[in-house]
Amino acid sequence: MCGITGAHGRADGLALVQTQKMTAALAHRGPDAEGHWSDNENIVLGHRRLSILDTSQGANQPLVSWCGRYVLAFNGEVYNYRELKEQLDYPWQTTGDSEVVLAALKTWGVAALERLNGMFALALWDTKKEKLLLARDRMGIKPLYLHHDEGGLLWASEIRALLASGRVDRQLDREGIVDFLRYQTVHGPRTLIRGVDLLPAGHLLWADDNEVTIEQWWDAATAGRRLNQEGEPWTYRKGPAASRIRTQLMDSVDLRMRSDVPFGAFLSGGIDSSAIVALMSEVGQQRVSTFHVAFHEDAFDESQHARLVAKQYDTDHHEIRLSADDFLAAVPEALAGTDHPSGDGPNTFVVSQATKKAGLTVALSGLGGDELFAGYPVFKRTFDLLGKQWAMSWPRSLRRVAGAVYRKAQPGMAADKLSTLLAGGSLDPASTYPISRRMLLEPQVRALTPLSAGQDSVAQWCRQHLDTAPGLDLPILSRVSLAEMHTYMQHVLLRDTDQMSMAHALEVRVPFLDHRLVETALAIQDPIKFPHSPKALLTEALGHRLPESIIHRPKMGFTLPWDIWMRGPLQNTCQEGLQALVERNILNGAAVDELWRGFELGNITWSRVWALVSLGQWIQRHDLH
Repeated sequence: MCGITGAHGRADGLALVQTQKMTAALAHRGPDAEGHWSDNENIVLGHRRLSILDTSQGANQPLVSWCGRYVLAFNGEVYNYRELKEQLDYPWQTTGDSEVVLAALKTWGVAALERLNGMFALALWDTKKEKLLLARDRMGIKPLYLHHDEGGLLWASEIRALLASGRVDRQLDREGIVDFLRYQTVHGPRTLIRGVDLLPAGHLLWADDNEVTIEQWWDAATAGRRLNQEGEPWTYRKGPAASRIRTQLMDSVDLRMRSDVPFGAFLSGGIDSSAIVALMSEVGQQRVSTFHVAFHEDAFDESQHARLVAKQYDTDHHEIRLSADDFLAAVPEALAGTDHPSGDGPNTFVVSQATKKAGLTVALSGLGGDELFAGYPVFKRTFDLLGKQWAMSWPRSLRRVAGAVYRKAQPGMAADKLSTLLAGGSLDPASTYPISRRMLLEPQVRALTPLSAGQDSVAQWCRQHLDTAPGLDLPILSRVSLAEMHTYMQHVLLRDTDQMSMAHALEVRVPFLDHRLVETALAIQDPIKFPHSPKALLTEALGHRLPESIIHRPKMGFTLPWDIWMRGPLQNTCQEGLQALVERNILNGAAVDELWRGFELGNITWSRVWALVSLGQWIQRHDLH
């Protein structure tokens, strides 16, 4: 787990200095070592290391192949490196995974990517062909940002590193900002900085003296459809499906317990994290360390549920107690540690900070369980809306009237969204999903900002990937999973997990996002995945490993009194962030005042305001215009 940087197209002294500045900006990601390699003509590779596998200095990067032809800078972990090592004839100098990746790419070429099971972003330079390969893992767990100008190509694990190079103009991408207002994030390949792109998940980039090309090397929908069309019993029968899920999840957990430094698991007390702990205890050879961030305030405290699981599996349980004031005190530091703004980042920042201080370097997380096994309300809502497809036969004018009546009877965002859906043309997943994930609806966006609205990135993606093959060939719940993985999971949850955990040099591993498990979950038919309750297939697969009280308790989530803080001790922070947006003509001053009044009156939720505060604070901190 590390941070990578680099420059291609010019490798003079200036390019080296620029890359060194970028690498220095990633010191928090890799406090154990720093390295650079250059051919002094075409390429500079930079690396910051967080030592996880083979902690010796000999494993520091960039790594040069034994023949001298290939040079690798690697960020992430490939968990099946031992199995791959047995298939490769190579004079090994280290015992870690990075050299295995280098040998695999040398031996199999770009086809090696399909053999890697893990999370990664990498840069490989071929000194003979003078050709660069950049690649990103299937699920987009590890980020890689790009900037292309007349001087060539720059890349880095974080946006702030690219800004530190001095080659990126600090200009905002105005369409990206509108995307943020709609969805509290920006969806790749676009970012909030003009001229900075995100290499999409499951994609690779080739660069030489003549051109830069990007291509897709893995697609979740294609992989899921292939399995679905095989028609194996596990795709439509509960017993075989549960057995396959259990086997794959157990193997995924086992692989992700490989580490040469202390590791453990986040344990919230919910189904997903409890499942990971249960399987770690079953497949591991040592007592599992579990970490739970608990709060003194009863309203936010889930510790009793985490204790129940920890007791059942006799884990070395660490209950890190915080007060709301402790959390509040960390908010400014969380904002300062944000590489890309988010409405939910501080939560992950505080949990990661507490876990790192308790002595952990690697933590397994339950992230991804809701997306794969229909744990969010959006899955059930999608089915419910499809059952109301008959309403689309009404004249649109009548549907608009019905929506207006409902909004008046039940004022709030839920009614606004339903009214918007009724005014549309269809209630299929491609049409309903974008509305379900909206932070602000289109009339609110138009009232709040003078910026041109542009295309709705999520709606466009859904039309392209859910209304056409291979996505259209998948079951309905799997189509919603595809949308969740592309939008909220990749560009909010995974981005926050990476930037906020790496702010503390903590590696977070996500067993639910093993690509084999993802492909299987997408192939399974809806009645097996969700026969009566959320995540029914997952709990079936776990058998009696979880207490009934964990399975059936209401989903709580990580909540704190943000609305009280934002009206009190965080009010100045909020006003500064919002004012930064007004001063740069991103938001209308009058509309911001109205938004704040609505928040103070309780008509607008704190999360919609805080996302804008986070955006404004980030823009001001990086002096963006």
